[in-house]
Amino acid sequence: MFRRIPFLMLCKSKVVLWFLILISLALHILIALLPVQELNTQICDHNTQAADKTGHFLPNQPLLKSRLSKANRELQNFASTGTLSSTSQSLEKVRDSSDRSQSLPSKLSSKSGSELGSNLQRDLYKQNKSKLTALFQHPLYNIPTPPLSPDDHLFSVNSAERFTAKSSNSDGWVSHEQEYVLPDGNSPADTYPSWLKFYIGINRYELYAQNSSHIVSLLQELATLKIVRVVQKFGGTQMKLTMTLQNYGKALFKPLRQTREEETSPDLFYFSDFERHNAEIAAFHLDRILGFRRIPPVSGRQVNVVRDIKELTTDGQLEETFFISPANNVCFYGTCSYYCDMEHPLCGKPEMMEGSMAAYLPDVTLAKRLSWRNPWKQSYHKNKKAKWEMDPRYCDKIKKTALYNTGTRLIDLIDMTILDFLMGNMDRHHYETFQKFDNDSFFLHLDNGRGFGRHSHDELSILAPLQQCCWIRKSTFLRLQLLATEAYRLSDVMREALLSDQLSPILTEPHLSALNRRLLTVLETIRNCIKQHGDQSVVVNDMEAWSVAQE
Repeated sequence: MFRRIPFLMLCKSKVVLWFLILISLALHILIALLPVQELNTQICDHNTQAADKTGHFLPNQPLLKSRLSKANRELQNFASTGTLSSTSQSLEKVRDSSDRSQSLPSKLSSKSGSELGSNLQRDLYKQNKSKLTALFQHPLYNIPTPPLSPDDHLFSVNSAERFTAKSSNSDGWVSHEQEYVLPDGNSPADTYPSWLKFYIGINRYELYAQNSSHIVSLLQELATLKIVRVVQKFGGTQMKLTMTLQNYGKALFKPLRQTREEETSPDLFYFSDFERHNAEIAAFHLDRILGFRRIPPVSGRQVNVVRDIKELTTDGQLEETFFISPANNVCFYGTCSYYCDMEHPLCGKPEMMEGSMAAYLPDVTLAKRLSWRNPWKQSYHKNKKAKWEMDPRYCDKIKKTALYNTGTRLIDLIDMTILDFLMGNMDRHHYETFQKFDNDSFFLHLDNGRGFGRHSHDELSILAPLQQCCWIRKSTFLRLQLLATEAYRLSDVMREALLSDQLSPILTEPHLSALNRRLLTVLETIRNCIKQHGDQSVVVNDMEAWSVAQE
């Protein structure tokens, strides 16, 4: 019996020890939980105070009010003076404020940044305090076009004829005189489909008006209307489809090739890069935000590869390229110069595929377009350099050529250059114009799929026309300065504009931040030009008629 006493004491001591350990753990857990519960209570109280009647969380009210007050001051200043400061000091302030505004987003992941921005913009929508709405209400975005003569419209309207299709297989609706005519109804506003309203709104100065309501309808139709016919679009380097909608409208479909999070490899030449569907969507909205309005409307869309493409195509070559992948996804690859093979298929998941739907321009038989070589095009060769890369006075020679010594062509090219630099698009070898408007008309900013490939790199060679010519429209310069202010930050208005697309988010947060950074580079380039040549030589005043009208 006495031999068993040490053993019993040992067992009891182990039990006591384990009991003490358990008590210690329980105390630690209790201590850790108490502050969290208290903090959660504080957060809940704050959310309750900051929620509106519908239960939606509202941003910090004092901060929001201060930002909106600043935005109102900006609007009032421009409305009263008709100008924004273009001095070096104002540009320095723009750069400093942008650096501060980018310090927080740069610390966020692309996914969390996009979600944070989207949530904030949606909250602003609910409160009717949208930055994008304020931007488009700004006087700089409501400059009227000069009075339009009949020759300034791309099409005339013949109200004496009914609007009918040439045949059941027609790609468009035209009359025998090749004029667009009214269908049943009393006015174009009531009777035309949205794509036709878009056509008849094209004039010498713009593809569509800033406040055009039918552009919203056209975007919605591109994303939702039933597809009735599909064929391959030949020409270009990569796979594209022409889709005819049930209202006879036509759209150019570019399928997903590269996800939003993927960056183009720095080892890949720009002429071998993928064409990205989201770049086409973002380019349309950026072009509109810059005030150019030279890209036809583009909307994102989800299509069913079987129901919307395979079963509707009349293209035998396309139909032969469909197959089922090892992952049981429906794929096809079509016919084109690049990436149209079994190694680069376009696949649904398993049948659904996203892509961009760009509204077609009028058929060339009705509105002939001319294609022009871009004097500052890249060399498209892995070793050779272009002439403009080797001659710093290249612009002086261009100014003396027949195309660029009169009219607005050179200044239009500068606008296109700024758009391309902000997107990172090096693939601008040609541009197009409407033949009817001769040499005094805007450029069509088409084929933007190779933009937004690398957010981590700014390709300064794209800015060569601006750097060498040192010319810019006053209206463009003022809008660029406006988009660099906190009240109308370019990344913010772009993020908000892209929320309207059904494939949102269209761009990741790093791409949106890159827009702010590149905008400052453009403004810095203009400032250097002004230092060298003076404001009068660099900034071309295209706002005299508007200033007179305001007086």
